[in-house]
Amino acid sequence: MLKTILRGCRPWPALLVASGVALTAALGFWQYGRAQTRLAHQARIERWEAAPVVPIGTEPVSLADVEYHRVRISGQFLGNRVVYLDNRPRNEQPGFYVVMALEISPGHAVLVNRGWLPRDLRDRTAIMPYPTPQGAVTIDGIAQADPSRAFELGNGSVAGTPIRQNLDVAAYAKETGLVLQPFVVMQTSALDDRLLRDWPAPASGANRNFGYMAQWFAMSLVLAIMGLRLAYRRGRMLAAGSTNAMKEEGTA
Repeated sequence: MLKTILRGCRPWPALLVASGVALTAALGFWQYGRAQTRLAHQARIERWEAAPVVPIGTEPVSLADVEYHRVRISGQFLGNRVVYLDNRPRNEQPGFYVVMALEISPGHAVLVNRGWLPRDLRDRTAIMPYPTPQGAVTIDGIAQADPSRAFELGNGSVAGTPIRQNLDVAAYAKETGLVLQPFVVMQTSALDDRLLRDWPAPASGANRNFGYMAQWFAMSLVLAIMGLRLAYRRGRMLAAGSTNAMKEEGTA
């Protein structure tokens, strides 16, 4: 069989098939590597969330030092520094994320995603009432780069508007004049404020990479089988032609 396959191989088609097999296999291994990287990052996140709480004050803290870590901040909520992030459904019900500044000291604050608030179905621009604690509070939560990202078309995050699609911390600091830490705290501590805080666990995304990996490896296998099959068929045809030619010579 091997001899038949080798007989049926032609240089350029064989090179093209081999290149296709090598390329698709390499892409499969690359996706595998990406999946492993994501799993390792997910494991780090789980370790950080289990680590001791990091207290946050007015001293600047880099995002890289606290992202996905548990943090604790004390201060007073600024009810006039709040943004409602639109298009944040929960259990197929429309609603907002309530992102409010917590002032640690005059002019210094941290943005806190306080939780989810259902939308008033009669008026999408109306905000349903919810209580905000007065005076000093202590908040525990998870530090993240932003409160969440939603697909945005046009000018869905115009400065100065209370309802937006997304919120950039640095841009909001310029807009308000507050000195903000470069992250948002996803509040986990309980407050009697009617806001829901059952945050989804960060997904690693590794399953998607494993899916792509399987597709590339399957494509590589199909190319290899097709190439071998075509070479084998051509080899048999050449062998049959050779046998017939020899028979004709013998008859002559």
